[in-house]
Amino acid sequence: MAKTVTNNQLLGEIGETAVRLRFLTIGFQFDGRSRLEAGVDGIAEVMDNGKPLARMIAVQVKATESSRYASEDDKGFSYLLRAEDLAYWRGSNLPIIIVLYRRSDETYFWKAVSLDIEGDGRKLQFDKTRDILDQNAVDRLAVLTVPKAGFGYYVPPLGGGEEALVNILPVVLPPEVFVASTSLDARKAISVLLNRDEPARFDWAINGGTFWSFTDPRESNCRHVVDIDQVEAIDTAEIAFHEDVEELNNFAFLLRKTLDHQVRADLAWNKDRKLYYFRALAENTPRAFAYEALKKRASTEVVNVALNKADKASVDFVRHHAFLPRFERLFDQWYLVINPTYFFTTNGFMPHSYPAALLAGKKRLDNSASLRGQVVMWHRFLSRSDREQGGLFGAGSTKPRLSFGEPPAVALATRVPEDVWASQKPVPESGGEQERLFG
Repeated sequence: MAKTVTNNQLLGEIGETAVRLRFLTIGFQFDGRSRLEAGVDGIAEVMDNGKPLARMIAVQVKATESSRYASEDDKGFSYLLRAEDLAYWRGSNLPIIIVLYRRSDETYFWKAVSLDIEGDGRKLQFDKTRDILDQNAVDRLAVLTVPKAGFGYYVPPLGGGEEALVNILPVVLPPEVFVASTSLDARKAISVLLNRDEPARFDWAINGGTFWSFTDPRESNCRHVVDIDQVEAIDTAEIAFHEDVEELNNFAFLLRKTLDHQVRADLAWNKDRKLYYFRALAENTPRAFAYEALKKRASTEVVNVALNKADKASVDFVRHHAFLPRFERLFDQWYLVINPTYFFTTNGFMPHSYPAALLAGKKRLDNSASLRGQVVMWHRFLSRSDREQGGLFGAGSTKPRLSFGEPPAVALATRVPEDVWASQKPVPESGGEQERLFG
């Protein structure tokens, strides 16, 4: 009996050859396996402008002649993995992707097996726009090879660099810190100040019977919580650049309390999430902030009212621009680290009961350009010259005690790949302490 090659065998060979050519076209190497393969048809290697990086991806090819995929429409379709393939892949030390090749329309779709799996763990959902195996998939494929443990690194195979903005603002410190003895702890001092008729200020800290502030307590109602004859002005550098870690933590907290006072008219502090967010001016009312961006004047809606899609008269939620602050000393310079985020309320004032899904949805839309814009916006807000007029502080205030320099820029050899920004899952924001609090 003469030997025959089945149509399925031919289609399998055609599919593997077509996928190999597609990987070579986008700049990857692709080596096929032997006939003994049990669920991996080939190994793709990431290359940077023709330079192999020893970053491997295991590839399984599934070819079809012309059949429609399950639940296929104009936007996407689903694909059910074989249980035996999935069991085999789970032991892999390489990232696994499946590539679907359809000969009739020469389409190539791909998906990482460990991502976007629904139901019993075998169903993959494909997006016909996002999951095409072409040049636009290069960065998403390469990021699969970043080690899951440790810090990892990734060199995207792209030419052309860009200037990256670091999300830290240099802090210009006041020259003096006022120190005084006190018999009160912080809680009792707050009670004393609130019970006075004079405007209270809280840009100070108390630790171990010592009061610290960049403002002279004798010139405000803080004189009621300190020993007036013990007030002394010392050089800020003596504590700002102390060698003791505890002293540095305490100084970082004093910086944060000083910032609290400077921004309190425009920003609210959320104790649970440890962040500042723009205050709403009225219930269910948007608010904009105009500023000079890097190249032109810009305006951002820092309080955004989201209406219900079905009932335009009803408000779903209110989104506030926010940031998590952290003061850090690097060598002989203090910086304010700006981590842009969002805060959600029901009407501009009442915190939203379920903000996590709203935050995750918004974060998925952010790319490098929008995050860069947010860092610039926060710098412009924190360094506004009109604060010098005293309009932000109320009675008893003169000028801001902290000022901020421009965020530093770093020249990158390659640009930030937007697909990688979009593919990363949002990192949960820590609810822990950022600075050690005074007692």
